[in-house]
Amino acid sequence: MSTNETPYTRVAIVLHWLIAVLIFCTFPLGLYMSDLPLSPARVKLFSYHKWIGITILALAILRLGWRSFHRPPPLPATMPRWQQVASHALHYLFYLFLLVVPLSGWLMSSAKGFQTVWLGILPLPDLVSKDKALGELLTEVHESLNWILLVLVCVHVAAALKHHFIDRDGLLLRMALRKRTV
Repeated sequence: MSTNETPYTRVAIVLHWLIAVLIFCTFPLGLYMSDLPLSPARVKLFSYHKWIGITILALAILRLGWRSFHRPPPLPATMPRWQQVASHALHYLFYLFLLVVPLSGWLMSSAKGFQTVWLGILPLPDLVSKDKALGELLTEVHESLNWILLVLVCVHVAAALKHHFIDRDGLLLRMALRKRTV
């Protein structure tokens, strides 16, 4: 196995793909539900959206904790320096947004007077008091942060595909869910 194909740890890979799947579920759900009229179905979808968001937050914290003790495999020395810097910057931005996007949603729910109850079981504390103006501001903040996260995801996917299909450098395989022989 070349240096470029040295895989991430199995835990890092599982957390990466779990978070990715949850983002791919919750972003379109958020778009869809925000335009629905008030109804039991809309309330249920908002609950699902919040459950997913809090799960992403928890998984991102786990991923950061794991990464603090398990360094990722090095980028290939043949990769241009600007791409290495861009890769590191993108990953730091991902970690930041995987924390602030769910937190902004939790803050928004609190300010709007809707408690977040994770999985319908665990009531989470309100982070701020009910405040209509703050709730509206946090709605805008949450939506804007989500759009920025979507851009980051698109750049990340485009870069991964470029490395796989154009550069053929094995970087994408480092995050592959596959059976290991080692």
